[in-house]
Amino acid sequence: MAPAGPLRLPNIALGASRSPRWHWRDVRADAAAPGGNTLAFRSVRIGMENDNTLGVDIVLETAPLGAQWPTLDPFLFCAHHNDAYPRGNGNLGPAASLDGRALGSDFAGLDGWNMYHGSHVPGFPQHPHRGFETVTYVRSGTIDHADSMGAAARFGAGDTQWLTAGSGIVHSEMFPMLSETSSNPLELFQIWLNLPAANKMVDPYFTMLWAEQLPIVHSAGATITLITGEHSGHKPPTPPNSLAANDDAEVAIWHVRLQQGGSATLPPTTSAHTKRVVYCFAGGAVGVGPREIPSGNCAVVQSDVVCELRAFDGTAECLVLQGRPIGEPIARYGPFVMNTKAEIQRAFDDYQRTSFGGWPWPSDDPTHGDRTIGRFARHPDGFVDEVTNLASAPTISK
Repeated sequence: MAPAGPLRLPNIALGASRSPRWHWRDVRADAAAPGGNTLAFRSVRIGMENDNTLGVDIVLETAPLGAQWPTLDPFLFCAHHNDAYPRGNGNLGPAASLDGRALGSDFAGLDGWNMYHGSHVPGFPQHPHRGFETVTYVRSGTIDHADSMGAAARFGAGDTQWLTAGSGIVHSEMFPMLSETSSNPLELFQIWLNLPAANKMVDPYFTMLWAEQLPIVHSAGATITLITGEHSGHKPPTPPNSLAANDDAEVAIWHVRLQQGGSATLPPTTSAHTKRVVYCFAGGAVGVGPREIPSGNCAVVQSDVVCELRAFDGTAECLVLQGRPIGEPIARYGPFVMNTKAEIQRAFDDYQRTSFGGWPWPSDDPTHGDRTIGRFARHPDGFVDEVTNLASAPTISK
């Protein structure tokens, strides 16, 4: 069934002097059917073979990638941000004119980069979430995080921030321009992972998965970085109350890098109901069985068989999102994802009343100092991660 129209909620004040400024495009209610996917795949073929030799087609559907990638339950959203920011201006903003930009909601990609909701430093000033998890995986650049629990972090290339919003959290993600002598490119994936009804009101939780701690599986001309999900007997740590902490959910987020002629193997899932999507986002085409998936496209593949990914022309990169569908109704409005319209209304009421704990920072868009400040994380309990003292994660050869 097609998504319902926008929810008709009363005009609710969302804060006093520091009003959140999230992006309100595509604000819809998807409460009609379990899964509630907002972007449709193009059906190509449905195959139920038991194994994946090079002659067996396990590609079920394909779709082109856009600004927001198509996702399947339990994933709600995936955006690939790739901004060619210029050098910094000494105040962590871009050393470039902001004339002609719709400051406060700049998504036009002028000159190859966006300010998003930032006015001086690009990024996303304070905004609330409830009912799901955000996973931010960074390929290049720097992000400054701050939230209503008092947590703060600066993280960059190869790092992952995992935020279980649960009952409610307010956070900001800003993109400081640390270099004043060269460009400041930023590339990241922002992934929204749903929570089942039983976990939508758990306590919010913030953690960092540092690049040095993520296991990497090596095979013939390929690597697979494990953000979450087991592969070859190794699994990164998962936050408590996360959907990924439930082994039956079979959640996986993997970054696959293929050299020319290289191949990588994705192990079979336990359940045939688990959904696996391969997003080919960089480089050349990727072979999946007898299929060739062009860059800029994704493929839903049968999950309960071995899946081999192969590079055709030059190098290629893929992001793999996998999980067993939650199969519950979805109601979503802006930053809140619940199961019913009444729960969405309650989320607005609770946020108006409590501000989800308040905002302990002096501005809507805090940053954490100049380039002399390296990667760090201060957790709500005051514990500070010392990134330079981290033990390296295992490297697994196949």
